Amino acid sequence: MRFQLSNCVFEFGFVFLLMGAISVTQSTCDAKAKGDQYLVNIDDKGVLLDGYDPVAFFTENKPVKGNPAYSHTWHEATYHFSSEENKALFVGNPEKYAPQYGGYCGYAVSLGHLAPIDVNYFDIIDGRLILQHNEKAQNGWNENPKSLELADKYWPQLLGKKGKPIVPDEEKKYLVNLDEEGFIAQGYDVVAYFTENKPVKGKPEFVKLYNGAFFAFASEENKQLFGADPTKYMPQYGGYCAYAMSRDRLRPINPKIFEIVDGRLMLQHSTGAQKLFDEDIPGNTKMADGYWPNQMTNRAGKVKVGEYDKSL
Repeated sequence: MRFQLSNCVFEFGFVFLLMGAISVTQSTCDAKAKGDQYLVNIDDKGVLLDGYDPVAFFTENKPVKGNPAYSHTWHEATYHFSSEENKALFVGNPEKYAPQYGGYCGYAVSLGHLAPIDVNYFDIIDGRLILQHNEKAQNGWNENPKSLELADKYWPQLLGKKGKPIVPDEEKKYLVNLDEEGFIAQGYDVVAYFTENKPVKGKPEFVKLYNGAFFAFASEENKQLFGADPTKYMPQYGGYCAYAMSRDRLRPINPKIFEIVDGRLMLQHSTGAQKLFDEDIPGNTKMADGYWPNQMTNRAGKVKVGEYDKSL
């Protein structure tokens, strides 16, 4: 897949290219970013909305399956319509009927990432078609009166990052060890450390935002396990090196070097750090547990991505 973006202007949830384009080959989100010039949620045939008629959401207030015989391509997405009349309405004013945020889940966009949609969950808000991933996403959207404002705020930033997730401003109050793309544990599946006892790289299709960090999972099952009990699977000390925390330091980690201590995931900076930690696991754990609360109190929301203390 390829997404290109250059000199864009944001308007009604879509990006309009003025000139030029830059090609990228990777997207990190829980729905793949597709399109050559636009960020659109299309299937492998280039069809948006799973082939449902975008106009019918407005005229009939329900999802209606479109007919490929009545199709129109706009902004690199092909739309199917249930009638020639609906097609004509769309062609005459595509900005009015096209879904917001490229057809991705509005709630996910309000949280700084992409997600697929289910056409059964939608709203028309101020004349704008907004779709959601599922009932839970729709409820989350409705519970926050600022959801629309946040989605409009973060959509241009998602465009600027070619669909890669962004940590929302509201989530920057935590002390967590993130990589450049906002992932904890460098995108490794924190659940797999427990269930498979080995490091497993998470997939862009399975992502969850929690306490200031994006978590990537190897499967939907692991994502659901984490969602049911995040504290069980969270890496200790915000995902920083456990041994360094026992010395009151914030240090990076190697996600392939880990251990489970009394049901808690400890990540380490190196094999050397792990060896030192293992010389006195109870004592080092106690010291790390003692230092961590003060670290959170004094440094939460203040440490930049890639910023660490000096080595011991």
